[in-house]
Amino acid sequence: MPTPARLLLDPNRFDPRHLDAESRRQLQALIDWFEERGKTRLLRDDLEATWVTDFLDFVRRERLFATFLTPSEFAGGDPNKRWDTSRNAVLSEILGFYGLSYWYAEQVTILGLGPIWQSDNVKAKEKAAAQLDAGGVMAFALSEREHGADIYNTDMLLTPGTDERSREEQTSTDERSREGVAFRATGEKYYIGNGNVAGMVSVFGRRTDIDGADGYVWFVADSGHGNYELLGNVVHGQMYVSNFRLTDYPVYEEDILCTGPDAFSAALNTVNVGKFNLCSGSIGMCEHAFYEAITHANNRILYGNPVTDFPHVRASFVDAYARLIAMKLFSDRAIDYFRSAGPQDRRYLLFNPVTKSKVTSEGETVVTLLWDVLAAKGFEKNTYFCEVARLIGALPRLEGTVHVNVAQILKFMPNFMFDPADYPPIGTRDDPADDVFFWSQGPARGASKVQFADWAPVYERHLDIPNVGVFYEQVQAFKELLSTAAPDADQQRDLDFVLVVGHLFTLVVYGQLILEQAELTGLDAEFRELVDQIFDFMVRDMSKHALALSLQPSSSDEQIEACQKMLRKAVDDPERYARVWEQQVEVLDGAYEMRR
Repeated sequence: MPTPARLLLDPNRFDPRHLDAESRRQLQALIDWFEERGKTRLLRDDLEATWVTDFLDFVRRERLFATFLTPSEFAGGDPNKRWDTSRNAVLSEILGFYGLSYWYAEQVTILGLGPIWQSDNVKAKEKAAAQLDAGGVMAFALSEREHGADIYNTDMLLTPGTDERSREEQTSTDERSREGVAFRATGEKYYIGNGNVAGMVSVFGRRTDIDGADGYVWFVADSGHGNYELLGNVVHGQMYVSNFRLTDYPVYEEDILCTGPDAFSAALNTVNVGKFNLCSGSIGMCEHAFYEAITHANNRILYGNPVTDFPHVRASFVDAYARLIAMKLFSDRAIDYFRSAGPQDRRYLLFNPVTKSKVTSEGETVVTLLWDVLAAKGFEKNTYFCEVARLIGALPRLEGTVHVNVAQILKFMPNFMFDPADYPPIGTRDDPADDVFFWSQGPARGASKVQFADWAPVYERHLDIPNVGVFYEQVQAFKELLSTAAPDADQQRDLDFVLVVGHLFTLVVYGQLILEQAELTGLDAEFRELVDQIFDFMVRDMSKHALALSLQPSSSDEQIEACQKMLRKAVDDPERYARVWEQQVEVLDGAYEMRR
């Protein structure tokens, strides 16, 4: 009988064979640390909003972030240090599995490191490597209360500096050893994770003496400096999402990371790399919640029967499981494109917003399906599910909503759907390599010019799977709509209209990478029925969005007719459905529970 054990993270059977020995040791040590703390302690810390000091102490002792987040160029001879997206995803998934606050401390450290590793400032890079080695964390100060993450507008102002120093600066050994002040920075930043403890805060600002993009500056600040005022945590929880203010903060030449258009690109490129981990964090949260939900529901008797005997309950579990596996398949395949990227292959620029919007939104859907089963149980404070239900919605909304990401996705649609290019095949990229291109992405422009390999062949190789066949017909109808009844100029300005188009297009991309990963891993053969079940919900979702598009006030008769061709029913196969339930879902009852 096929076993689903290797499809979901199970800390009791953790065995990432593709990773090197030291990576496996560190990740196992991380799992052991969480398991030894136990569920009761983890949930209490969450409910009491306890800052993750103990976790960061563990990170320091194990040199966890130093090993996983330091490019080999600054590894200081340590052969285990590298920026390896494949193993970083495993780390992110584990952190999400045990609590979003732990994932968040790593996530914002990754973002804070983005402008540093991209810069030409070797001193700043060496300092960051040393702070990681000492167990430090970083922060990414882009967003503001008034402007959000709007890169075009910032009220963090840098005035050309003088050698005049405050009394504290005059008496500080560190300040006395540095050359003259280049700028004085004044302004507030808002929603800044780790802003309470970060030794290096990457701060985005603009010069007062230069207008436009040429005035942008990334510089590093120290949260322990006297001119750095921590105003507080803007949320209630373990995560410290800070509001801080700089007042005449001295910025030295060695603190400046990049300026002008390069600073603008560094902001966007950091998001291209750093926000990818939203998907693995969401996956980890959903996996733990799933174990808890199936174990509870399959052992709860209602009206004389197990809850899971009720058809609607069973359907929710099967749908949630199929969606969760699809999240993993897409995200794992996207890693290969990220790690194989270069100046001539920037396909990752599409797959990144899909992970940020689609995968994380699917995480919300999975949790909602499980919550519909758990009902009141999902509110109980002694469940990990209660924490997940409260926080899963944060992931699609961190540094950009689904709407923003779908708008970004739409830029790639013409070339993706109609103008394929030839690329050499990309296989599974789990080799222990350093992903150096992330720090030399270059100018953040030209998204509409990125080309993609033909998406159709992988679908055509799987037309023997019934629901893949139906979905492929829907995609062809969508392509016909774009060819014969494309949105006109007014519709392209109608955000409600184009967002629905974006959701339809996203499903095409999502299905392609799901099938590619199923093919690479042999899932399409070993778990063929699961792939069919995944495309069961894909067909339903395509129909849902097609219906929504046809009901838009401005939809033309031609567009409505094209949408009707996309309205299809998934192929119903009760025997397939029953086997997925029995062999892959129900067997997860009791498969994992925290040790105490």
